[in-house]
Amino acid sequence: MHNGGSTTDAKVSIKSQSADVECGKSVDVQSETEENNIPRRARLSKTRPIRVLIRKLLIMAIILAVLIGLGAVIGYFLGWLFLVQLIIVAIVAYVAAGKWRWWYVAIVTVPRDLKALIGYIFLLIQVKYYQRKNLTISQIFQNHVKKHPNKPCIIFEDQEWTFAQVEEYSNKIANIFRSHGYKKGDVVALFLENKPEFVAIWLGLSKIGVVVPLINTNLRLTTLVHSITVAKTQAVIFGTELSEAMSEILDKIESEVALYQISCNNNTVNVDQKYHNLDALIKDAAPTPPQIKEKINHHDCLVYIYTSGTTGMPKAAVISNSRFIFIAGAIHWLCGFKSSDIFYTPLPLYHTAGGCMTIGQMLIYGATIVIRKKFSASGYFADCRKYKCTIAQYIGEMCRYILAVPPSDKDPVHNLRMIFGNGLRPQIWTEFIQRFHIDNVREFYGATEGNANIVNIDNTVGAIGFISRIIPSVYPISIIKVDPNTGEPVRDANGLCMTCKPNEPGVFIGKIIPNNPSRAFLGYVDQEASKKKIVYNVFHHGDSAFLSGDILVADEFGNLFFKDRTGDTFRWKGENVSTAEVEAVMSNLVDYKDVVVFGVEIRGQEGRAGMAAILDPEEKVDLNELVNGLKKSLPSYARPIFIRLLRKIDLTGTYKLKKTELQQNGFDPSKISDHIYYLDSTKGTYEKVTKEIYDKINDASIRV
Repeated sequence: MHNGGSTTDAKVSIKSQSADVECGKSVDVQSETEENNIPRRARLSKTRPIRVLIRKLLIMAIILAVLIGLGAVIGYFLGWLFLVQLIIVAIVAYVAAGKWRWWYVAIVTVPRDLKALIGYIFLLIQVKYYQRKNLTISQIFQNHVKKHPNKPCIIFEDQEWTFAQVEEYSNKIANIFRSHGYKKGDVVALFLENKPEFVAIWLGLSKIGVVVPLINTNLRLTTLVHSITVAKTQAVIFGTELSEAMSEILDKIESEVALYQISCNNNTVNVDQKYHNLDALIKDAAPTPPQIKEKINHHDCLVYIYTSGTTGMPKAAVISNSRFIFIAGAIHWLCGFKSSDIFYTPLPLYHTAGGCMTIGQMLIYGATIVIRKKFSASGYFADCRKYKCTIAQYIGEMCRYILAVPPSDKDPVHNLRMIFGNGLRPQIWTEFIQRFHIDNVREFYGATEGNANIVNIDNTVGAIGFISRIIPSVYPISIIKVDPNTGEPVRDANGLCMTCKPNEPGVFIGKIIPNNPSRAFLGYVDQEASKKKIVYNVFHHGDSAFLSGDILVADEFGNLFFKDRTGDTFRWKGENVSTAEVEAVMSNLVDYKDVVVFGVEIRGQEGRAGMAAILDPEEKVDLNELVNGLKKSLPSYARPIFIRLLRKIDLTGTYKLKKTELQQNGFDPSKISDHIYYLDSTKGTYEKVTKEIYDKINDASIRV
């Protein structure tokens, strides 16, 4: 989700992130003092002075009582400091009535801010209720099972699981692993493709306090071993379809790690003797709730969710019951979801977007979820029509792939009232919603491990969220200035961070407040990796914040727009180049093909030259048309110097394009079998890079 990065208070000690860690309206009151069409003077006649006085006193008392009550509610849920700031803002606004621009911004944004504030208050009420009752995800889900046991819970292909069926299956899983000696704090990884059993398995394990790392099904060999071992896993549950991937790493994981194979169908599958046959165990297991001795708590760890791995090895982020509730609850209340909605997600369930945000609507709010094994661009709206979905989810490059499907008369035929997700590029936003007749888009931003999460709740094209311009402290996030070369925060004479002005790009941060589910930073299982994501002495000495690593910019109204990742922005010809902006422009120029942009070093040259890798296995891209389009769309310093035409491209599980290996290979033809071209400054065209050309560019015989 995008939450807002913030600035921060109070030194924070990060709790250990291993399996045994506790994963920690405005109401406008109008008093009408005048009766309809009756002059004030008539009402103050000598015959009724006492009655009028009493009436006015009563009205004033009611207004005062309402204001005090409203203040108490705001103070309790949002903090007394916020209430004081609210009063100060009101006074300053009253005194500084001459600042018309501030008033204009306030008037324009107050509906948005009020809508968000109401949703945020409902969220905090719910979060505090669950915290006070010490409820876990499985306990909340059980309440929905009691209310509507036969309601469709998960729909997958031709299967329809009711709430009662999911509950019974999860109980079987809990009883199996309890009988095998697993207990609270143990770690059992789940390596399984999208299917109803995925949710029921980790839900069942959570009932006995077992933490479940959700493993990316695309991982193989080294990265798969890393993901299993970094979480200190004691057992792995894997699907039959992934048995080959498991067999490849058997000699690389600890022999003590127990392996459970599951086929998730009614057919008998022969299981290797070195694996436990989970299908057989499930048939004989009791469907009743497990009997456990240790109390499972609201703040206990629930699952580990791994970062997407766009820039190296995946890192396991800690998700507690309380954190899961906040993630799903935030998107629910701020986007206006309903328990009667039918959600569609083709996203992998091992990531936060699909596995927490959408699955959370089922577990916490009792909604029906439609899942798919893998995303299909042509099948996306067909599925939504088939299952009568009312809300659909997207992520990464999905919308671009869907838009690339040939138009059809059926495009606007669906029951969707909203789509939500992250990664809908501004360049295709309007075209997408017009073609498919989408009334509401809820674009969010956030990191699995972070507390800087935000959402666009008013359909502002291209925005990923907002910061209130009236009272920014209500949700403590901010954008701070950073050095473009080092990525380090820029500090003032007092050693504190400096906030960015409107339209000034900077790094997004989120204030850290321990034990507050909206502001806590649980980080990764690897504590050293967690420390690298924290910046100290932000706006006060001793405070701290989560450093998102993403460059955002806010407009005058507080709308936030994604610019780039700090590591992806590069400098060329004395200018900073945003890879995200160049990628978006180029993708449009090459008919929505996959494009990855990055900076590469040239020997003896300052900065990095832009290079674009385009997925074009048949080499249909017209480079002459491309260069003409780039001249019209981008400044000279942002136009890629090098073009690589890829035969294939790697995507993360959340449909983000991987660029690390591409960047490492650079434009050296001896390392790459794909065709590479460079921008010949004398001809103004892209010419092929040979070994001779490569050497001449590096020794400056050819200038770029």
